Amino acid sequence: MEILRRIDLFQKEINALRPMEGGMLEQIRDYYRVGMTWTSNALEGNSLTESETKVLLEDGLTVGGKPLREVFEAVDHAKAYDYMFSVFKDRRIDEQTVLKIHELFYQNIERGYAGRYRDIRVLITGSQYPVAAPEKIQGEMDRLAEWIQNEREKYHPVEFAAQLHKRFVFIHPFKDGNGRVARLLMNLALIQDGYLPAIVPPILRMDYVSLLERAHRDDADFTEFIAEMEFESQKEILRLFQIPFPGEEQ
Repeated sequence: MEILRRIDLFQKEINALRPMEGGMLEQIRDYYRVGMTWTSNALEGNSLTESETKVLLEDGLTVGGKPLREVFEAVDHAKAYDYMFSVFKDRRIDEQTVLKIHELFYQNIERGYAGRYRDIRVLITGSQYPVAAPEKIQGEMDRLAEWIQNEREKYHPVEFAAQLHKRFVFIHPFKDGNGRVARLLMNLALIQDGYLPAIVPPILRMDYVSLLERAHRDDADFTEFIAEMEFESQKEILRLFQIPFPGEEQ
């Protein structure tokens, strides 16, 4: 896949910055905190703007006229995001990690379902494919954990992150918040391997949703889409640090 070759080329430049250590790590974490919280929530219909999300998270100011649920979605997604960065050095993604991320995100929305698998059947609007029945969720999640443990090294890190996202969403283990947890898990996998978070902008929601639906049959285009999002993050960081793109004249 050509996009992976370009990502590897840019990653060499980013690795020279040592972005996942010390002060550089803090800058990367803080830079993406608002953007990832805003975009991930906006993809699911949250009406907070990026500016409102920034004011809420960085200044602690309330946003007038917005539903309380949307405020909780922003504040608690940021908590789940912070947790993601607190555990990434272990390079482990297990059931405990998944449940904790969901608990942090969902704790003020519906506490009884925060950090626990759903016990009800759900339908995904716009999808022709069923998700796991409640009685099969634990088994599916156990198989996902086994796949992570045994198969991760067989993939390029960006391919693995896309696969993890897809496989988790297809199980759909929680009553709500599955998309946001999937994107957090995807980005946890990326930062564990020294890559930048891949952000899906709301303007690309239709492409994202349709490619994820198509991934039930063939996931090549979805993987390439996630790779493109990673590549955009790489280009953005190199621009911000005023580092020429590989292959450009100095």
